Amino acid sequence: MISAAQHTFLIKQKAAALGFSFCGISKATFLEQEAPRLEKWLKEGKNGQMQYMENYFDKRLDPRLLVDGAKSVISFLYNYYSEIKQDDTEAPKISKYAYGEDYHFVLKDKLQELLQYIRETIGEVNGRAFVDSAPVLERAWAVQSGLGWVGKNSNIINKGSGSFFFLSELILDLELEYDKPATDHCGTCTACIDACPTDAIVQPHTVDGSKCISYFTIELKDAIPTQMKGTFDNWMFGCDVCQDVCPWNRFSKPHHEPRFVSNESLLSMKKQDWLDITEDVFSQVFKNSPVKRTKYNGLKRNIDFLFNND
Repeated sequence: MISAAQHTFLIKQKAAALGFSFCGISKATFLEQEAPRLEKWLKEGKNGQMQYMENYFDKRLDPRLLVDGAKSVISFLYNYYSEIKQDDTEAPKISKYAYGEDYHFVLKDKLQELLQYIRETIGEVNGRAFVDSAPVLERAWAVQSGLGWVGKNSNIINKGSGSFFFLSELILDLELEYDKPATDHCGTCTACIDACPTDAIVQPHTVDGSKCISYFTIELKDAIPTQMKGTFDNWMFGCDVCQDVCPWNRFSKPHHEPRFVSNESLLSMKKQDWLDITEDVFSQVFKNSPVKRTKYNGLKRNIDFLFNND
């Protein structure tokens, strides 16, 4: 009979072959320390209009409510760092994670392939794949699985590779070997707090989602509040400021994922091209892109907010 250690080795080996940068495993249990933090964050309204964060509170804290008989949470980091930048320095900016194909599709495909491999190699295993679209506290599990710590900007930071990673999980009813939780290495550094254009990092490790540029440009469906005028540092979709200034990201290395290769049409657009963007151009440039989430009207709203003086 194959042991938990052998199962763990096979899974981590396959994850590496699929391109995952890091894979860690923790015991599926109730996240006791996270419960009061999440409750406080929600009560203070730091989720803004992201009302979905208030749903399935119990499931967010206990993976056994998501997968019957769950025993293990496997956490993954997938690198998306790119050294390539948009050609026009005056053009409105897009977060690095949106340069290529939508990560939801890319990672879901890889996780499904890994789950299929587990079932073919190990046997009948009940499990589900999660990519940023279900009630899973991804960062808490990444810490528990030893992949990194929650930085003061609330991103997962890996000591050797920085923070430009997508997080995802497999929750399985399979006993595995568990990794030790990661420890914090932010020290006294406040680079991300000092650099945040909208002061969204209200205290170390706590981001007021309702003040974050990513929230305003992606999540918010209403008009952007006029008092935010002049604070967006030219970001029209997402924001990388708190990661760009993080000292740990000096260790970031460019990704090797073909599906994340930067869209040349997007990177070559000039400021005026963005100002004149039509719905047809939007559909062509952002086919299979995470930017489609804002829809044409949302992106146009963001661009107008940056450059219109009304």
